[in-house]
Amino acid sequence: MNEREVAVCTLSEINDGEMKEVQVGTTPVLLARVSGKCYALGAHCTHYGAPLAEGALSGNRIVCPWHHACFNAQNGDLEEPPALDSLPNYPVRIDGDDIFVDVTDPATDRRTPEMTTLDQEVDQRVFVILGGGAAGYMAAQTLREDNFRGRILMITLETRTPYDRPNLSKDYLQGHSEPEWMPLRPDDFFAEYDIEILREKEVVKVDSKAKTIAFDDGTSINYDTLLVATGGVPRKLDIPGADLKNVFVLRSFDNADSIIDSAKDARKAVVIGASFIGMEAAFSLRDRGLSVTVVAPDNVPFERTLGKNIGRLFQGVHESKGVEFRLGSHVESFQGEENVRAVLLSSGERIEADLVVIGVGVVPATGFLDGLEMQNDGGVNVDEHLSVSEGIFAAGDVASFPDSRTGERIRIEHWRTALQQGRIAAHNMVGKPTAFASVPFFWTTQFDVTLNYVGHTRGWDEIIFQGDVEKRDFLAFYVKEHRILAVAGMNRDREIAVWEELIRLNRVPSPAGLGEASAGRWAL
Repeated sequence: MNEREVAVCTLSEINDGEMKEVQVGTTPVLLARVSGKCYALGAHCTHYGAPLAEGALSGNRIVCPWHHACFNAQNGDLEEPPALDSLPNYPVRIDGDDIFVDVTDPATDRRTPEMTTLDQEVDQRVFVILGGGAAGYMAAQTLREDNFRGRILMITLETRTPYDRPNLSKDYLQGHSEPEWMPLRPDDFFAEYDIEILREKEVVKVDSKAKTIAFDDGTSINYDTLLVATGGVPRKLDIPGADLKNVFVLRSFDNADSIIDSAKDARKAVVIGASFIGMEAAFSLRDRGLSVTVVAPDNVPFERTLGKNIGRLFQGVHESKGVEFRLGSHVESFQGEENVRAVLLSSGERIEADLVVIGVGVVPATGFLDGLEMQNDGGVNVDEHLSVSEGIFAAGDVASFPDSRTGERIRIEHWRTALQQGRIAAHNMVGKPTAFASVPFFWTTQFDVTLNYVGHTRGWDEIIFQGDVEKRDFLAFYVKEHRILAVAGMNRDREIAVWEELIRLNRVPSPAGLGEASAGRWAL
């Protein structure tokens, strides 16, 4: 018998299709039973460390309860982001009714996926990725996972390697995350896997026929295959005073650093827009001790995205923490001589401000594209394989793609969707035809309240609630044309993970079939 083996439980203690967390010495281990066989993996998601036993097991697919990274239950391999690494896996032995697990010493909490490196004797092609955000990074990693041996060149306007953008408006803006925590990977990762990054490069034109990319400094490069993943540009307000100091947008690391520097000497902040960025910036600045006022034309925050009930809940949470709102209001101008000193509303009200954050959405960064089929909002049309035209793909905020569930063309500005699309685009770039059918998911955390949302719909005929919105314990089902197209929830992490799988597998019940039961009753 191996001395490192530990009996963790018996077969009778874990049913087929179940997961449970067990302890092997000091190492937490996830035990999963799939089709009668037991597997042992790292117990915590490699993204933010969520306990995977509290997520969903769908066949041989594990869905993280927090941010819905997906792993293969048989070997721990990464299947879907936002996690970037796979889970460690451990040998399992069955002796009678006892399950033994062997944890290698020293144990690790993650595995970098198996990736190849550059070998231009094997492959002389150049794959260029425009954009250093979520979609661009995930595509670069996936290309190396898919055994692409050619040159990978990532081009970004920023000075940094790819970083955790969602945290800019949350932990980082609050001051709870240090700058060195934010990069998705250390610099030596990109060197190890031969992923080149050209920084501070602005693209002015892509010539799809000549397969060239021109930059504002007069230089150009050639490519064999191109991925456009340039993300979005924050909208600004074309009003008097918009160029005053301490009037900010929040999209980049540099934007966040500028807001943080300004907040050190500020007492009063005004946030323009009750979007997710706006509301998250409001709670982060309030957490820093500033007085905060949110100004927006909406009657209720998130009304068009989540509905009045959930919007009022978030508004109440903010108000209980001292955030003030001026809803149904428009900004007339920013006032001040050099620095902003006040925000003037169309009603005539003047709100004093030492800093202003504008969060009124983004537009796709696609102005350099010519001769391609575009949407009116600047999104570039892609097919189900995220292909734009021969040799060009697009992913993330810029991609207008056909929804695999409704057939309508949509564009989604979610971090996880960008990561998912970057991964799918990379598969197709190397000749592994893969349709994009991933289920959109996003989350927001404001003060101590987190909401998860899975699926997508631009509108709804009704919202069916299960649970209690006021108690922050509910599921909300968004129904359009007699179909459940999206589900939101608070304190229902496992159930939201289950609903993602139901949507992915096209096994969503009819609204009439919901009854009073939770998603937990629906078998995966």
